[in-house]
Amino acid sequence: MKAPPRLQSLVEEGLIDSVVRQLMSGKEAMVFVVRCGDDTRCAKIYKEATHRSFRQAVDYTENRKVKNSRSARAMAKGSRFGRQEQEAAWQSAEVDALYRLAAAGVRVPQPYNFHDGVLLMELVTDAQGDAAPRLNDVAFTPEQARAHHATLVAEVVRMLCAGVVHGDLSEFNILLAHLHGEDGADGVDVPVIIDLPQAVDAAGNNHAQRMLMRDVANLRDFFGQFAPELRTTEFGPEIWSLYQAGRLSNETPLTGQFERAHADVDMQAVLREIDDARAEDAARRLRMATAA
Repeated sequence: MKAPPRLQSLVEEGLIDSVVRQLMSGKEAMVFVVRCGDDTRCAKIYKEATHRSFRQAVDYTENRKVKNSRSARAMAKGSRFGRQEQEAAWQSAEVDALYRLAAAGVRVPQPYNFHDGVLLMELVTDAQGDAAPRLNDVAFTPEQARAHHATLVAEVVRMLCAGVVHGDLSEFNILLAHLHGEDGADGVDVPVIIDLPQAVDAAGNNHAQRMLMRDVANLRDFFGQFAPELRTTEFGPEIWSLYQAGRLSNETPLTGQFERAHADVDMQAVLREIDDARAEDAARRLRMATAA
């Protein structure tokens, strides 16, 4: 197909050879399958802020680092230059998170380049070499659900140990990739985490705890459809408690149980959690209706 205008500069720079097809168009970006020499990859074109529907962006951008003090002042004032810098920071956040998490061993698409607001990265595929499905498009046995849930909880821990909270983790932004075995052996399906422009710094963002709890709850609720016993687990509070105490590592054994300390109830926090749950449920229903 003809290269879209946003991809033409990558063709001219020799970063991609051709555009195969559009893969998807989401709330934050459009993704295209592209050819780079003998490799098939994907190119993610970020939408401008005025065309994005991602909500509560201010929570996600809190305490994000910018290149210099001039940019920081402009962003605080909301000037035209500041808005441009804020948009650049939003787009580069996913690139930074991908490189950081890939280095930490988290299963994310391998990033290759970032040019003119376009992220060039690995195309995650299924057993036939086609684009891998999202979890919400797959049905699982109880055994598969338990195994994938355990894998993803471990990935959340690995991300947190690398200082990152996804912030919008759910069955809609996790792919089920296929890893082929060596010498013709049967491969395995593994979850791959995608969509990270809203990732936050675990230590520097005041909303990190709430976001991690929501991420883990989304995993529990989704896989709990196939393995009901997962619905009673409390990995989120357990993980954050260990993290706050400085006792969390990639090897820390987890039980899924957590005993809360008795204390006065913070009603403002409770009400905010209720509002977030309602908004998340509305967004989930909208995504399901759009995917149907």
